[in-house]
Amino acid sequence: MSPLLGEFLGSAILILFGDGVVANVLLDRSKGQNSGWIVISFGWAMAVFVAVFCVAPYSGAHLNPAVTLALSMTGKFGWDQLPGYWLAQLAGTFTGAILVWLTYRGHFTKDQSPDLKLGIFCTSPAIRNAPDNFLTEGISTFVFILAVLLIVAPDAKLGALDALPVALLVLAVGLSLGGPTGYAINPARDLGPRLAHLLLPIPGKRDSDWGYAWVPILAPMIGAATAAFVYQILQN
Repeated sequence: MSPLLGEFLGSAILILFGDGVVANVLLDRSKGQNSGWIVISFGWAMAVFVAVFCVAPYSGAHLNPAVTLALSMTGKFGWDQLPGYWLAQLAGTFTGAILVWLTYRGHFTKDQSPDLKLGIFCTSPAIRNAPDNFLTEGISTFVFILAVLLIVAPDAKLGALDALPVALLVLAVGLSLGGPTGYAINPARDLGPRLAHLLLPIPGKRDSDWGYAWVPILAPMIGAATAAFVYQILQN
């Protein structure tokens, strides 16, 4: 498997299980309806575990443009490979979101809140305040990326044995820091499914909230860049 195919496949698996658990908890008449935030957080952690475990030997399992940026900034990944990884991650998350829609298609036809349907695909703030939302995503991504850099040091690849600590890290971020914004901490995780929501024929859907979309795209990148800078200081 090529590295780009690995990133595509891993990103698709990530969203299939990650957005899948959100659909299971939120959608009307789903078996998991109303099972709560802890189920969502555990589901996302398991999504990361499965995705990283599956493709780590092929691509290093970045699955996140913020991770790829941080690894490039710290000299652990080539800048020339970064655009291809970003495109593969975005395509994978878009595809994963379509698979979630196909899996729960019958439930999307029910008369449910348009906001709820959007929330299955992408993040939104509990209290809409752009500066606070940006700060939350920046802090969450900063601690996530710094921990990832420390986990993968010095070889810059998430091997199969690293899948568990990274999954537990995502679980910790979700349980402790995810309340204000839904912890995107991954621009592709938010943008790919948001694009899918825009394009899919979902009955009764609302707009895709592009006025907020810049926050889960830009804030994780700045948080990742800051984490890479701090990591380099710590290593000197």
